[in-house]
Amino acid sequence: MTNRLLPLGFVFTLVLTGVNLAAQTEKLPADIDPKSLSRLPLLSRDQMDAEGQRVYDVIIGKDQPNRSGPVGAVLYSPGVGEPFELINRAARKSVNGTQMFEICTLIAGRAFDNQYEWTAHEIAAQKAGVEQKVIDAIKFKRSVDGLPEKEATVIRFGRAIFNDHKVSSELYAKVIQLFGQRGMIDLAVTLGDYAATAIVLSAIDQHLGPDRKPLLPDGK
Repeated sequence: MTNRLLPLGFVFTLVLTGVNLAAQTEKLPADIDPKSLSRLPLLSRDQMDAEGQRVYDVIIGKDQPNRSGPVGAVLYSPGVGEPFELINRAARKSVNGTQMFEICTLIAGRAFDNQYEWTAHEIAAQKAGVEQKVIDAIKFKRSVDGLPEKEATVIRFGRAIFNDHKVSSELYAKVIQLFGQRGMIDLAVTLGDYAATAIVLSAIDQHLGPDRKPLLPDGK
């Protein structure tokens, strides 16, 4: 006979989770959907036309539920959403490697102070083996002095693009020396891809789930 009584610790966890969910729901702005945690409710596959369903299958997967964040949001515009996703997949296969990819995501996330993007990719960067001192230099807008040459150069490159809106000849030559022309383009496209992602997330006011601790500090 199945024991219907749950362990006390498990019950406490369920109660605490419910309290956290309720607390977050109470704090959400009025225009935020409680399931997507953004201004856009999650689209289901059967709500879309034939072309939309094809794109849904490419982006999400035919038998998979939609999810919050930029991937779910761009389904509202399938013609834009498909290349948006395919560019991201290509950027993740960059010749520069996963660590440089994640550093670019952090630079873009910090440039737009986007909590959702930053929090997801600080964790991803750590898993990819990016040193915490590199992450913290981006997070706290510190000098790149003392960082490894490649990491420091990518941070300088990203800051020049987002802050100065131009790249000096000297810095460009350094990027080419370290990454080559193809690598330079991959860096620039990844920075642009995650700038676009941050813009989408800001437009829909995407919030973190109750189980996610915000990792980007408040203020500038």
